[in-house]
Amino acid sequence: MRKDFILITSNNEKLSLSTYGIDNLADAPCIIFVHGFKGFKDWGFIPYTAASLAGKGYFVITFNFSHNGVSIGSTDIDDFEKFSKNTISLEVSELKQVIKNYLEGYFGKNPSRKIGIVGHSRGGAITLLSSEDFEEVKALVLWASIAKLNRYTERQLLEWKEKGVIEVLNSRTNQLMKLGIELLNDIEKNLSTTLNLEQAIRNSKQKLLIAHGEQDLTVPLDEARMIFNWSNKSNSELFILPNTGHTFGIVHPFSGSNQYFDKLLNKTITFFNQNIN
Repeated sequence: MRKDFILITSNNEKLSLSTYGIDNLADAPCIIFVHGFKGFKDWGFIPYTAASLAGKGYFVITFNFSHNGVSIGSTDIDDFEKFSKNTISLEVSELKQVIKNYLEGYFGKNPSRKIGIVGHSRGGAITLLSSEDFEEVKALVLWASIAKLNRYTERQLLEWKEKGVIEVLNSRTNQLMKLGIELLNDIEKNLSTTLNLEQAIRNSKQKLLIAHGEQDLTVPLDEARMIFNWSNKSNSELFILPNTGHTFGIVHPFSGSNQYFDKLLNKTITFFNQNIN
């Protein structure tokens, strides 16, 4: 069963959340799904994944970051102004607030207080940067995660700084979407401190599953290997899926699973069963 919530953040932003398996809240661990860049909680495989995890007995939270471009009540990107003002630090802060509110009983009293997180693409980086503060977070699963926040060419950086904005193509909708200078300023200011992915991974005490499609053209497989190289090998596993790419063969709107995604989902469920139950 799906139940929707609106969470007001410390910045007075509204987060749209959907929970699955709320009857499992007190008895089972919580899994939080973190979407990526140009992603949202109702994209493609996310509701299917959440329902599948709930069916295995977990309490699952999916949510939209406040500046992911999806306005409250919408199911696709439609707020391009907010999208252009998003930053990595804002998303880290908002994921931490989702975790904190779960622990404090926002979704219901007496939660189990055991947490696993799945992060896809940029959501994987947000997951790594957000989880260190919470001993309740026991296991992390990264799907096609980035290992680098500064992903821009010298030409793009020059244009960005000159114009205060760059445009990126949403290949799904063919829309050109603007990124404001706020994102670049945030990355450049905090890359060696609060947004230091390598340090976050080296400091992590959680069990870590790094899953990546061998044919990922959006985030190269080398970035998964980079994350694994930085990790504690006794706590981490690199899981490479051959013959599939960044979304593991899943499209939006969701039209069903496939052998590659089934393998990924089964691996994810097994990993959580072994590490947070």
